[in-house]
Amino acid sequence: MNDNFDNLETTMRKSSVIQERMGLVSGHMYKQFLEYQQSSTNTLILFDKMVENMALTVDYLKQSFSMRGIPTENIYYKYDRQMHIALINILWHSISFIFNTKDKPKALHREKDGPLFTGRIIAIKGIIPELSQGYNEETEQKLLDLEVASLYVPADKNGKAIIKIRHLGNQEFYINQMDASREFLLRVIETVCGGGNYHKEGSRVTISI
Repeated sequence: MNDNFDNLETTMRKSSVIQERMGLVSGHMYKQFLEYQQSSTNTLILFDKMVENMALTVDYLKQSFSMRGIPTENIYYKYDRQMHIALINILWHSISFIFNTKDKPKALHREKDGPLFTGRIIAIKGIIPELSQGYNEETEQKLLDLEVASLYVPADKNGKAIIKIRHLGNQEFYINQMDASREFLLRVIETVCGGGNYHKEGSRVTISI
């Protein structure tokens, strides 16, 4: 009888420990899930606003180039809201914007505070056809190889969005979410179109005569 009582007491004690520890885990993960959910919502709102600004940008560029006598059929934008992909084409430059609809929370490392869970819009130079098949680890690596800049959007609607531009060493620029969609679009266009394309050349070989 005592053995049965002791076993029951041990089981209850173990159950209590498990319940307490897993309560902490579930509470922690629930907080992450809420931040992931809200940041994703905020990011999609900014993405839609960015596309609205994209339409205005294309209209202005068409007018500007048309006044200079340059054909404008290669100035346009496309938006696949279901895939969360937007494309703007400006003459010989193509820029893709992708909202990473990830299935798990991801965060930015912070030196002083805890990790900042955010949504992310990645801007790349060019087009990745594989994106039509969906977003996965393989396409993510290709995106990162071609990344121009990223916009990180926190769960707090009043929190600052963060722009990171790759060629500036991923330096962080903080901006109000209200202005972030326009500013991110313009900075990416300035970065890509402000550069140029070089002629390809073969390897240089010294020829002895």
